[in-house]
Amino acid sequence: QEGGAPATPPDRPSGMEKMSSSVKQVPAQLLRGRPGNSLEAERENFERGQSVSINKAINAQEVAVKEKHARTCILGTHHEKGAQTFWSVVNRLPLSSNAVLCWKFCHVFHKLLRDGHPSVLLDSMRYKNELNDMSRMWGHLSEGYGKLSCIYLKLLITKMEFHSKNPRFSGNLQMTDRQLEETGENDVNNFFQLTVEMFDYLECELNLFQAVFSSLDMSRSVSVTAAGQCRLAPLIQVILDCSHLYDYTVKLLFKLHSCLPADTLQGHRDRFHEQFRKLKELLYRSSNLQYFKRLIQIPQLPENPPNFLRASALSEHVSPVVVIPVESTSPDSEPVVETDDLVEMNSSSQQNLFDNKFDDLFGSPGPTHPFNFNSQNGMSKDERDQLIEQLYREIASLKEEMASIKLESKRLISQLKGRISELEAELAEQKHLKQQALDENEFLKAELEEVKKKQDDTEKAQRSLTEIERKAQANEQKYTKLKEKYTELVQNHADLLRKNAEVTKQITSFRQTQEDMEQVKKELEETVHQLKQDFQQKAQEQTRVLESLQKELRSRNQELGTLKNLHEDSQQASTVMASTIESLTSEKKVLSEAVDQKECTLSILEDELEQLKETLSAERDNTSQMVEGLQNQLNEKENHEQALGKRLLDEQFALLCCALEEAEGIVQDALSRMDDPLHISCTSSADYLITRGQAALDSLNKLQEGHTKYLSDRSDVSNLLQSVTLFTHLMGDTIVQGSATSHMVPMEQADHLLEACKQCGSEVLSYFSSLKDTTTLSIADCTKVREGLNQINRIGEELRPKGRDIKQNELGDLVEQEMAATSEAVETATARIEEMLSKSRAGDTGVKLEVNERILASCTDLMHAVKMLVLTSKDLQRDIVESGRGAASQKEFYAKNSRWTEGLISASKAVGWGATVLVDAADMVVQGKGKFEELMVCSHEIAASTAQLVAASKVKADKDNTNLGKLRQASKGVNEATASVVASTKSGKSQIEETDTMDFTSMTLTQIKRQEMDSQVRVLELESQLQKERQRLGGLRKKHYELAGVSEGWDEETK
Repeated sequence: QEGGAPATPPDRPSGMEKMSSSVKQVPAQLLRGRPGNSLEAERENFERGQSVSINKAINAQEVAVKEKHARTCILGTHHEKGAQTFWSVVNRLPLSSNAVLCWKFCHVFHKLLRDGHPSVLLDSMRYKNELNDMSRMWGHLSEGYGKLSCIYLKLLITKMEFHSKNPRFSGNLQMTDRQLEETGENDVNNFFQLTVEMFDYLECELNLFQAVFSSLDMSRSVSVTAAGQCRLAPLIQVILDCSHLYDYTVKLLFKLHSCLPADTLQGHRDRFHEQFRKLKELLYRSSNLQYFKRLIQIPQLPENPPNFLRASALSEHVSPVVVIPVESTSPDSEPVVETDDLVEMNSSSQQNLFDNKFDDLFGSPGPTHPFNFNSQNGMSKDERDQLIEQLYREIASLKEEMASIKLESKRLISQLKGRISELEAELAEQKHLKQQALDENEFLKAELEEVKKKQDDTEKAQRSLTEIERKAQANEQKYTKLKEKYTELVQNHADLLRKNAEVTKQITSFRQTQEDMEQVKKELEETVHQLKQDFQQKAQEQTRVLESLQKELRSRNQELGTLKNLHEDSQQASTVMASTIESLTSEKKVLSEAVDQKECTLSILEDELEQLKETLSAERDNTSQMVEGLQNQLNEKENHEQALGKRLLDEQFALLCCALEEAEGIVQDALSRMDDPLHISCTSSADYLITRGQAALDSLNKLQEGHTKYLSDRSDVSNLLQSVTLFTHLMGDTIVQGSATSHMVPMEQADHLLEACKQCGSEVLSYFSSLKDTTTLSIADCTKVREGLNQINRIGEELRPKGRDIKQNELGDLVEQEMAATSEAVETATARIEEMLSKSRAGDTGVKLEVNERILASCTDLMHAVKMLVLTSKDLQRDIVESGRGAASQKEFYAKNSRWTEGLISASKAVGWGATVLVDAADMVVQGKGKFEELMVCSHEIAASTAQLVAASKVKADKDNTNLGKLRQASKGVNEATASVVASTKSGKSQIEETDTMDFTSMTLTQIKRQEMDSQVRVLELESQLQKERQRLGGLRKKHYELAGVSEGWDEETK
């Protein structure tokens, strides 16, 4: 439980104020009979008074809302039968910019919903969206009044929605058991839904309850501070709501269990038990707060929740009753009652309230009194209007007569109240200081024990230092705990600082350095001395004030003697003031005793402080040494980890740079092949170029993904390395195939294709360069590379051969015929080579025989490899047709895939023709009539034709097909055999051709000059012939491309 003086309650209204408020509560039917000007003036006065009260109740000061201002707002809603004036004033307040202002608005609005006129709910529903938006806005804050305002606004919105759906429930939730039974209309579904809504309602109330307690530091006496009371004050309304909601929920659950199976209500029971536990805990914590003890009597829930499975348990249920004392312990407090005690909502009770107050003011009229409207049922409307006007005139005259008396009385009362408020404030301050001293004494004792315990723990920690050093993780945890403990100790002293600034500053400075402790001791002694002087001065001031107050009271009592008959309430106020003075006198004596007690306590604290200094000094030295050692170890570990991480990143980036350099070398090699004269004889098809280009595009997308992942996580470079390697090889293959394809197309299109390949290669090198540089790594863009690949693919699409003018039903037969012809041509070529080898062995000898055998043997191996490739291609085509034709025949499958079929036919023809040409060239070389270069070109042509056949065969094959692997192996064998033919041809050429040795020894200078000029002329002639030959080669390729287009039907497709 908390100690200390309770918060100062709101002021008690004087007798004149009660009389004035009673007169103001004249029914609206009478007020409408007044003249227009009087109504307007009274309306203006009403709005002005309401505005003042609302602004006083809802302000930015972190203090609780005064009850008198809130009560004025409530009475105002009953006066105008709505909340228009309230909302017109509230809308001008900056609720969205000040969390304290919004919190106090929620408190006042909660009171209006509970105790105000029933129309308050209807007038407030139009502002529901604004309240919802404000709740979401304050919800962005995670602490303080912002979070509390968000939860409170959600509660108010839930309350408005509940009462809007269930209009039978009044704002204060009070109703009888019979009324509760009638709300369900004898329908179990209605009871079920009502129970769910009450659960939601109570959940919002409990959320606010928990949020307020969570925001308070319960280790201090928060309820005696203004800030604590500001947060705790709205919980009175929450407790009132929770008591009724809990009672109704229990009764409704018993009702539902009597109508529905227990399993159906399992969810209801679980939710009730959870809310029961929370509500019980919160009510218990609230009952221990000093602030609530004098304002409200909080009920306690039973130990165990009701057993709904036993119907007889309903008779054991006791409804929780919240009791609000009629009078508080403070002399100026006002009675706080439930809404039914404040204002009755039905018209008959309101009329009785007015009649009672009217009789108190002007006497109880008899049955024949002209103002007794209840006995004049037969009176006409004109006579009643005359009586009403007469009543207003008499009231006006009474007001004029009482005006001067009221002004004088109010002035005197306000002065006395001001004096009393000042004295009470000083008294409260003295009590607060007294409580702080007591709390400080207890805190220092507890702290001393904690320091002793901590010293023991420190000794244990020193003994286990060796073990701590071996375990780095345990070391860090120990350091963290010590740091938190040390921080908590500093925080506790900081809290003590806010209570007593001087003493806390001394303790804080003492903890900072050993040298400042002496100064702290001196400051503490000076503070104690100053405190004694302050107490003595305040006691003397109080004595003087009390004496002057007694003199003023005696003089004022003589002046107020003449007003006793007319103002009995004023006499009561004077009596209360006299009793207040007596209580202040007694408080003064108690305060003097408290000062003496505090002096003794301070002397004890000084002794304990000396002991604490010695203990803290030793403990601080040990702790600082341990903390310094642990901090050094932690710093070394962090530096080591940072160095390792940086080294890992550097190594990974160096690895990436190496991979990019290798990739640049591969691309450069592919670009250099385009200008290599030996590469001119290499050819390829547009279809194969497109497949290579598309594969490069797919790998480029993977490369871009790997680049993005590496930028997000520099510690993982594996994806980027894999993507760079794959893309480099595919890009180099695309450039080489593009160059080879350009050898088979017209000159103009070949130039476009070569230019596109070179441009794309340059963009790839630029992109790799940007990836190697740390400054451009994050902004490296592969868009231009993708555009270059797309350009190559577009040119390849333009160069693809068009279909031939062959009937669809003949394609299948034609494929079989061409494949058979190719096999036959290869076998014939093999037989001819064997025949040529036999003739060479019979007619040649020496080097020529050796060269012919080597060349013919390599040609034979090439034919065998081509034959194996053709057979494997047939097997693969058979698998493709069987897996893809379904219920269709083989010819129908070839006809359906005519494009692919025509590619097979073209490739087969090229292989057969190449084999025949190779044999002819080999025959001419063996006979000595041919050229070795012609044989090398023919071998390259066969390699290109077989590559075209492989590409056409595997384009529709399954990647897991066994024959596809065999086909790739056979293609590799053809390439190796082609290389063997070229190598043997070159070797034979070097052996047969004789190089003339030039002898310049017998030549004169003039002859040498002449020979040099002849050589230059020969070089120019050969270069001219080379240029012409290249042009001729381009023309031949162009013509070949046109003829191939005619034979394949490209022109017809274009048309």
